[in-house]
Amino acid sequence: MTRAPDILCIGSVLWDVIGRANLHMTVGSDVPGRITRIPGGVALNIAMTLARFGLRPALLSSVGRDSQGDELLAECRALGLDTDHVYLSEDLPTDRYMAIEGVNGLIAAIADAHSLEAAGKKILRPLIDGPLGTADAPYPGAVALDGNLTESLLSEIADAPAFAAADLRIAPASPGKALRLMPFLRAGRGTLYVNLEEAGLLCQQTFADAPEAAAALLARGASRAIVTHGGETCADGTSEGVIRACPPKVLVTRITGAGDTFMAAHIAAERAGKDRPSALSHALKAAAAYVSGDMPS
Repeated sequence: MTRAPDILCIGSVLWDVIGRANLHMTVGSDVPGRITRIPGGVALNIAMTLARFGLRPALLSSVGRDSQGDELLAECRALGLDTDHVYLSEDLPTDRYMAIEGVNGLIAAIADAHSLEAAGKKILRPLIDGPLGTADAPYPGAVALDGNLTESLLSEIADAPAFAAADLRIAPASPGKALRLMPFLRAGRGTLYVNLEEAGLLCQQTFADAPEAAAALLARGASRAIVTHGGETCADGTSEGVIRACPPKVLVTRITGAGDTFMAAHIAAERAGKDRPSALSHALKAAAAYVSGDMPS
């Protein structure tokens, strides 16, 4: 019998094309560096990290029936990820993400998740009409959801019976897509994982630090809000109060995927039974190891 997945990761599964230079860069910089292509996308980054912590994630996404899609799914399976429920599109290409990073951080990025958006509700069929669940027998486990889905689909998920029993963990994917999480804020459902900028966009104000932002998200209806702020203090807010922790100081060698690593490590820690302070500390240490290059991509 096939082992059931420990968690569903719903959202972008694509190729990351990352250009990195060990130099300070600005707009228009033309410098030597390294360009890599690796499996990526928010949902896939979370799934890969969860697998490294011994969990078996299943992916719900859209991948093209093309050579890039075949290669991507083969890589996913080699990493121990369940790809049985991925929607394979005959007419949509496999999505891609491209980023430029310097020693001073992310310079620019473009996420081409148009195929995922076009596939829409088709990626949710295993949850809506089996084999993972139905409206009458909703999936009862953990779900990591990213904001690369369309605003209308995310709004539908926030109220959908098929997600009524799930432990929803939600990330916006990028500041440009932060407002797509508004339905979960209004519905008071799920755990929101956002950075300080994304929290500000959701609350339409500027915050001095993560604890202030977490408290404001709770006041606006969030069930739980976990707010990061790079190398500064992070916060976890629930009805029991806001706790805070500081990440380890490390030399940053990469940025893309750090937030996804943090979220996955936090989910894995709580599934292992760690309390809120311990889970937050564990996730910050994992993210620090990732950005320093000590954790594999």
